[in-house]
Amino acid sequence: MICGASNQDLAAVEDLAGLYALAGVHCIDAAADAAVVAAVRRGIAWAQEHGATVPWLMLSLSDGPDPHFRKAWFDPDRCPPECRRPCERVCPALAIGLAQTGQAGVLADRCYGCGRCLPACPLGLIEERHQVLPAAAVPALLAELQPDAVELHCQFGRLEAFAQRLSQLQAGGVPLQRVAVSMSAGGDAAITLAAELWQRFSLLRHARFRPLWQLDGRPMSGDLGAVTARCAVRLLQQLRPLAPPGPLQLAGGTNAHTLVELEAAGLTTAAAGVAFGGEARHRLQPWLLAAQQRGTRLLGCADLWPEALAAAQDLVDPWLQRCSQVAVSC
Repeated sequence: MICGASNQDLAAVEDLAGLYALAGVHCIDAAADAAVVAAVRRGIAWAQEHGATVPWLMLSLSDGPDPHFRKAWFDPDRCPPECRRPCERVCPALAIGLAQTGQAGVLADRCYGCGRCLPACPLGLIEERHQVLPAAAVPALLAELQPDAVELHCQFGRLEAFAQRLSQLQAGGVPLQRVAVSMSAGGDAAITLAAELWQRFSLLRHARFRPLWQLDGRPMSGDLGAVTARCAVRLLQQLRPLAPPGPLQLAGGTNAHTLVELEAAGLTTAAAGVAFGGEARHRLQPWLLAAQQRGTRLLGCADLWPEALAAAQDLVDPWLQRCSQVAVSC
């Protein structure tokens, strides 16, 4: 379950982590931020109290500027009064505030960088601001947070930057179960993507890290429907015969349609796993909002969280049921 590399909405992170841990996910991916990790662990502790098995904690890092590590920003004073605020309508994180609430502009804690508001503004007033964790901060942060795994969001051609991040992971001294590599591609670019992954595979092996290849079919778009799910499956289909050793995990565009698309493509057991981000949040949004209106966390609302848990289980259960069919490559 992907909380979001830039998501710092601590109340929502805690609720999402708790409910999806109870639903049975094997790993929770979160921002490399002490407050966010504390919220994840509070959620996991709540899930443990209700009988859950503890999932891995994975931290998201990047090897340079990346869409997953950005925030939208605009000056609300420049917005014309007559604007119908299409930015607000397209924001899946409900991160565009209203002037009358005293929270005009982008609510930075909620924004996870999907970018849908950027083209929506008719006056082009919205900009993106990237956030990259400084190299010197990585070892100490890992030592403090003690994650089980790390995800590195990468871009084509940044091999030296990737190697430097691996050195920083080594310096942290944390025994990581996996280092996930997330890159996106489509169409004929799968051949180029495979070449990039092989280069990173060599570096990972040299650093004694076990890889997980997270295939970002359509980044941060899982709540948009069947088309994005098809993109994620197509990338798996194209990359599978070309990829280096290591499990292949679907991400970016994944949703309730993904398993259906896998079955249609004859790839039911080809993916070692699946990562849900936007779809996971979207499913629980009604209950998150209801708890927010009460001024409390969802996990503390005994009349709400069981319904939210059922919605989470509807997404997760079909994948748990196929786990016994999949042999994960090492």
